Amino acid sequence: MPYKNLSDLPDSVRDNLPKHAQEIYQAAFNSAWDQYADASDRHGDDTREETAHKVAWAAVKNTYEKNENGRWVKKR
Repeated sequence: MPYKNLSDLPDSVRDNLPKHAQEIYQAAFNSAWDQYADASDRHGDDTREETAHKVAWAAVKNTYEKNENGRWVKKR
């Protein structure tokens, strides 16, 4: 189920990530949702949704990281 709006993202994403990171998450999730529609394209027994969430988090972690206070900040 692709996310149309940032407000549709899971609470764990909306409550923890800055807006830009949420935008990255949304775009990556929606792209992976389309890319991994066929189960044969996924690894292991992961569902389409699980795969899309993993891809989205990986995309966020390319640009953001948690700081010493546990807050997500843009990498330097």
